[in-house]
Amino acid sequence: MPDSSLIIPAWLTEWIETQEIPLWGAADLRDFLTPRYETGGRFPFAVSWAVPMNPQIMAGIRKGPNQAYADEYSRVNNRINELSVELAAEIKRRGFRSKPLAASERSDKVNIKGDFPHKTAATSTGLGWVGRNCQLITRPFGSWIRLGTVFTDIEIPCGPPVEKNFCGSCMRCVESCPAKALKGNAWYPGIPREELLDVHACDRWKKEHYFQYHKGHNCGICSSVCPYGLKVLKKNLV
Repeated sequence: MPDSSLIIPAWLTEWIETQEIPLWGAADLRDFLTPRYETGGRFPFAVSWAVPMNPQIMAGIRKGPNQAYADEYSRVNNRINELSVELAAEIKRRGFRSKPLAASERSDKVNIKGDFPHKTAATSTGLGWVGRNCQLITRPFGSWIRLGTVFTDIEIPCGPPVEKNFCGSCMRCVESCPAKALKGNAWYPGIPREELLDVHACDRWKKEHYFQYHKGHNCGICSSVCPYGLKVLKKNLV
């Protein structure tokens, strides 16, 4: 059970506001295999946040990625990595353990995954749910975001986690995927990734068709057509 007596440290709130991070929270990850810290234990918590992508750029890749999207992808990833390193250092200065998680890094090239899923931290934090496009969908920005995560042992208010999806019967992302890699199943906490996405089919298609964009690491079509993202675009055009 969450400890209702916990409060968010003022310095952490001030740091988040100074960095103009619009969506963030803390995640209780004690039920997950998080990275280990120096003495062998696993990090019990994480700070998770989202950095929005440019809506006009995201809306412009419905037929495939372009250079503007590749540049935006790099810009936001670099910003997240900078923030992660800074926050991890600030946490350590406050006397706690911390470890930043890279924004987009494949440490397991065979299974095409990183050290820990950013989406797991984000759903545990309550930032959003995982859509049929196998990406985090948030209310304010849809899936037009990139995620940052810093593991820590600071005990602060966490969650509540999101435990259901809000995609309804929408299948736009599934229908738009040129690789036919999306399975069309609805997400729930703990669902195996392979029930949502054929990651190898996705990876092959990107490398065969979009290699010029970060050696085939970019596509974004399934995110571009998401109605939650398109709502963001409409708001910005008003």
